Amino acid sequence: MDSTAPSFRSASSDGEDDEREDDEKAERFAIGEGATVEDDEGATDEGDGLSVISMARKEVVESAKEMMNEAIADKLDFKTLGLLDSSSCTFQIVDFGCSVGPNTFTAMQNIIESVDKKYHSQVLQQHQNSSLTLEFQAFFNDHYNNDFNTYSLCKPSSIAKVLRGRSPGFFPRRLFPKSTLHFAHCSYALHWLCKIPREIMDNTSPAWNKDSIQCTGIVKEVAEAYLAQYKNDMESFFNARAQELVAGGLMVILLSVRPNGIPMFMTGEGKVYDLLGTCLVDLAK
Repeated sequence: MDSTAPSFRSASSDGEDDEREDDEKAERFAIGEGATVEDDEGATDEGDGLSVISMARKEVVESAKEMMNEAIADKLDFKTLGLLDSSSCTFQIVDFGCSVGPNTFTAMQNIIESVDKKYHSQVLQQHQNSSLTLEFQAFFNDHYNNDFNTYSLCKPSSIAKVLRGRSPGFFPRRLFPKSTLHFAHCSYALHWLCKIPREIMDNTSPAWNKDSIQCTGIVKEVAEAYLAQYKNDMESFFNARAQELVAGGLMVILLSVRPNGIPMFMTGEGKVYDLLGTCLVDLAK
């Protein structure tokens, strides 16, 4: 094998415990039973609206590539990671909320290429030994009911060796042992709430979100309920990753956001949700 080419190892992790069951049920209720965070990635028909969404998200992944490459080049230190001490080292990557579509593979390929480039650059600078090899162990994480078998149907041949790792589970909680991950990636997944705030479903509560499927920002109590849940989700996510990542590890997060001062109902996405909510209410009646 060419010493400058990355080599790969696949792995799987099924370390979920029973105490996550309630949270997983709440997550399915919040996002939708049977749906993955990025189901739209699987669309292949150019006339399908979902494929348009998938393409838009791919553009975001590619747009973030340059910033990610700069962060890896500037911040990733293989000596700090302890990966310059032997002739063969393993670099562990996880894509949290990955789904199964092409965007997942694009992101993983970008990470691997950039990390491998930095590794060989640092090896040449410090060891002058180009024979050292960095292996990649990749994990792909999403819901328990995600169909990981579809990887074999849509994976690009260029990174076929890396697309066998799976880690089904509820990623706001810990999924991996302490200090085992070198790189964490999460794209268009973290902005989903883990569960619906109880207050907005209680018709006796000031935060009851009557006839709406989103947080428009108009009702203060509703916004506060959503904010409290989001803060809890974010704290849980970052606490879990802080334990799983090794010292000197990196994390890249891509999120769906809106400009400061612009209410959700005034955004394009908010208008779509408002229309969808109206349709669902009419169907329920």
